[in-house]
Amino acid sequence: MDMLRSAQIAEAGLTDWRKLAQGLHARYLVDDFATAARFVAAVGEAGDGLGHHPRVVIGAGHVDLELVTADAIYRADDGTEHVVEWVTQQDVDLARRITEDAADLGLTPDPASVSEVELGLDTARSATVAPVWAALLTGEAESQGRGSPGDEVRDATVRVPNLWFDDGDTTRPQKLHVEVYVAPEVVEQRVAAAVAAGGTVVDDSEAPGLTVIADQDGNTGVVCCDTSAAAQG
Repeated sequence: MDMLRSAQIAEAGLTDWRKLAQGLHARYLVDDFATAARFVAAVGEAGDGLGHHPRVVIGAGHVDLELVTADAIYRADDGTEHVVEWVTQQDVDLARRITEDAADLGLTPDPASVSEVELGLDTARSATVAPVWAALLTGEAESQGRGSPGDEVRDATVRVPNLWFDDGDTTRPQKLHVEVYVAPEVVEQRVAAAVAAGGTVVDDSEAPGLTVIADQDGNTGVVCCDTSAAAQG
């Protein structure tokens, strides 16, 4: 199934969901574990009907969900097809069903609170170093290039953050950095909080999509959001 571009995701109008990194994310607030269990059961039935299921985490007072297709098709400019992890129409369809189930149970969506963390490594030799990181992070050689046309390292069990490689500027002293994906409506708040805590904005030329923050020792992290995938209307 073809991957959906950000504009197509925006047109779907999924107001309870936010596109972070490769997937759609949602959080619903629940009063107790029993309510969470009933909701997850309803989500399971909806997923059974569509033959597709989300990743689900039950927390204290909330249920977090992520929708992503493991075998989405990405077509490069030259027509080459790649199998990637990304949002497809089946994710959009299931997101709508889940939204309906949540409304039926009287649950409150909290889309501004969703987030996703990934790691970035500056290197011009991703094919050389990726096996080391695949072994270190996941213990599986197969995690190199999983769901990605490149050497990106992804854990199939989603226990550790994804690691991707950037060959843009490999002269920076700090090679490894953290990327935090947040909902578009909280970007300014997140950046302001980091600055108030002593951080410094070192690059906001691509804000609000990317804002680079440095701590007092010069270590950098990036606040990321996909504004073009935000629901319209």
